Amino acid sequence: MKLRVGAALFGLGVLLLVFAAGLPFYVAPAVTKLPYDLEPTTSIAEAKDARFLKITANGSSVSIDVPTATLRSNVEVIPQPDDTKDRLPKELKGDAVIWDVYQTVRRIDSEEVVSQYSTELALYRRSGAAAPWKDQWLNETGAQETPVGNVKYAGQVYKFPFGTGKRDYQVFDRDLKRAVPARFTGTETIKGVEAYRFEQRIENEVLATPESSLKTLLGKFSPGATSGQIVYSNTRTLWVDPVTGSYVNVREQQRKELRPDTGAPTVLLDADFNYTAETVSKSVATVKDNRFKIGLISFWGPIGAAVLGLIALVAGAWLVTRAGTAAAAARHRAEPAVAEPAVAAPVPAAAPAADPTPTRVDQEPVRDDAETVEQPRTEPAGGPLSDEIPPASTNWKGDESSVPAQRPAAADEAEKR
Repeated sequence: MKLRVGAALFGLGVLLLVFAAGLPFYVAPAVTKLPYDLEPTTSIAEAKDARFLKITANGSSVSIDVPTATLRSNVEVIPQPDDTKDRLPKELKGDAVIWDVYQTVRRIDSEEVVSQYSTELALYRRSGAAAPWKDQWLNETGAQETPVGNVKYAGQVYKFPFGTGKRDYQVFDRDLKRAVPARFTGTETIKGVEAYRFEQRIENEVLATPESSLKTLLGKFSPGATSGQIVYSNTRTLWVDPVTGSYVNVREQQRKELRPDTGAPTVLLDADFNYTAETVSKSVATVKDNRFKIGLISFWGPIGAAVLGLIALVAGAWLVTRAGTAAAAARHRAEPAVAEPAVAAPVPAAAPAADPTPTRVDQEPVRDDAETVEQPRTEPAGGPLSDEIPPASTNWKGDESSVPAQRPAAADEAEKR
């Protein structure tokens, strides 16, 4: 029994050690990639007392204004596993996923829509960077049809790589339609999670604006100007979980100005968007959960499996060795037990030979008369251990006494013996 249990433990130990060695090399890489079936996520940011451009069409007339209100930005990320399977080219299959992203900015007081955009893009599963997919698109106008391939995403878009480093990264900016460096500026702890802080500064960048839209704005805010441009600035701060590359917190200080060739500039957007407390808490909870899963598979799992494997290996080897030692000892004890009867058998037979005491009942012989001379008894031929009993027909006297009396041996019987 011990041998079988020991062998089973030894085999289990070997299996656990192999499992421990394989976890960080074969299983862990699979969990440090964007999954195909990622659950949709929603991030909400708010900008208090923001100034923003409002254009309202009333029939043939257009109303343009720059009011002030608190804005809420809602960003939904919806992975597309079926499109990922069917629409990606061969060179991206297995390495990229397709996401659809929708953003809506509303006034909190009236729920009026201020701006919207939607996009579809491909991201590398490990780095989180944009993949070169020809079918990506971006819709910022709300038109029913958007030309496919009208944007070329590059760099990090909605997340950073798994295992983010303390270095600069290229982060895509939707207004500029290109990637801009985001500098690593340090680490901060947010609700118990250590995050890397990156800062992207965009200063006075001229935006590509359709001529018709620019003329409409100039006619409203700078009637005497003949030309102008929209200048864009943004300080984007990203707090990133270095393990998963997910955003823990985001802040965007956006500013857009209409700068005519003559006259004073007009502020078209001045908003400081920050993740809401609820979004930050949800992001932290998601990060902690994903960190636990990754740590369990890549670090704690291998250590635990290795420890259990070593314990099972040692216990199995000990039981197998102990069972072998016990079996050898049993064989050693069994050998003298078989040989003893052959050596000791003659001893009991020889010892009683010198003992003259008869084996029958020790009592004085019963005589028929007092004058009869007691005759010496002769041992039976078989020796004292033969326990020979005389025949009943000659041993008992048939008188009327209630207690039978033993008849002494006759002289002729003694002679015959």
